[in-house]
Amino acid sequence: MSEYKFLILGGGMVAGYAAKQLVESGLKAGELAILSADNYVPYERPPLSKGLLAGKDTEESIQINPGDFYLKHEIEVRLGCEVSGVDAKGKRLVLRSGEEIGFNKLIVATGAVPRTLEIPGANLLNLHYLRSLDDSKLIRRSADKVKRALVIGGGFIGMEVAAVLAQKSIQVTMVLNEDRLGKRLFTPQMSDFFETYYAGRNVGIVKSAMVTELRGDGAVSAVVLGGGQAIACEMVIAGIGVRPAAQVLAGSGIEVADGVMVNEYLETNQPGIYAAGDVANYQDVLFGKRRRVEHWDNAVSQGQYCARALMGERTPFKHVPYFFSDIFDLSYEYWGDSSGADQIVHRGERSGKSFSVWWLRQKRLVAAFVMSRPDEERDNAPKWIEAKQALSAAKLEDAARPIAVATE
Repeated sequence: MSEYKFLILGGGMVAGYAAKQLVESGLKAGELAILSADNYVPYERPPLSKGLLAGKDTEESIQINPGDFYLKHEIEVRLGCEVSGVDAKGKRLVLRSGEEIGFNKLIVATGAVPRTLEIPGANLLNLHYLRSLDDSKLIRRSADKVKRALVIGGGFIGMEVAAVLAQKSIQVTMVLNEDRLGKRLFTPQMSDFFETYYAGRNVGIVKSAMVTELRGDGAVSAVVLGGGQAIACEMVIAGIGVRPAAQVLAGSGIEVADGVMVNEYLETNQPGIYAAGDVANYQDVLFGKRRRVEHWDNAVSQGQYCARALMGERTPFKHVPYFFSDIFDLSYEYWGDSSGADQIVHRGERSGKSFSVWWLRQKRLVAAFVMSRPDEERDNAPKWIEAKQALSAAKLEDAARPIAVATE
């Protein structure tokens, strides 16, 4: 049985950034192995629905570490590696081949898998889900051959993919099961702005609708909605969410609910075993609640944190949740958690594509959205959320004043 001091189960962003941090923290040759079900060394995922999908980024440019990094530091990376079970108490993983691999400390970073459609026609060709590099490549190849595409879902993936396809001169229709775009993140005013922006770029939006059937002879040719309306298209991309990839932990003794349950140190209920990234359901010490985050920054930060923990550091994981997106010629950022906010302040001019939104609870900042605003707004937002900064809503709303004036 092969044995390693450190083992990472999963070859995504957590693995890439944890490996980099471990090397910087003094990792010795032969101490680390990464078991990846993917076919590529760890890569950045945001470009999959942005630059790589648009053809602006290359496979090499999105690698987290250079191709020779793992060989240079004698880190074993097993690609296409299928793990069938985890023995937490025996500190070993069992591969589908029957091989066993032992570890002293383990990071579970298996990520998430896309939720799939379970409707008639869901087996037709040219229905796509976007999660991996291969998915992005396949969608890009398909996009070169179609004139009409339909995107199911109005979240990050749906909005980004729709924008890229529209810029390829494809007629795009978005189908939302909610009554406005980005409802889980945006205020109604923000939704109005983005819906108008997409409409101005020839993206159709059908709201409060459910896809009930896909039609076609071998490949998709139309999508049928709940009311019977059929929308012609040659390609469908479903961005309907993901679920944590934790099935391999069944029977391991590691606690799993909505993801792998970890404490404020990202430790599971089994000694020496951590979880990070999309699969980790962690105790957020800033907001005093449990959360599982499916975004780039969380994977980066938790991968780096776990690497330091493996090397002996022990401080709670403290991090302001952060999201970003690029759509058409717009880029925006979002920090915090707006749930429970009792006051919302819009700052700037939405018509001019330069505005920010600030969510307050009992006058203290809990979340912020910033798009094309002065650097002081984006710089202060995460610091103020972490500090639970009290703000004046009236002063905050006055975009003519420096943002610093809004503090109380």
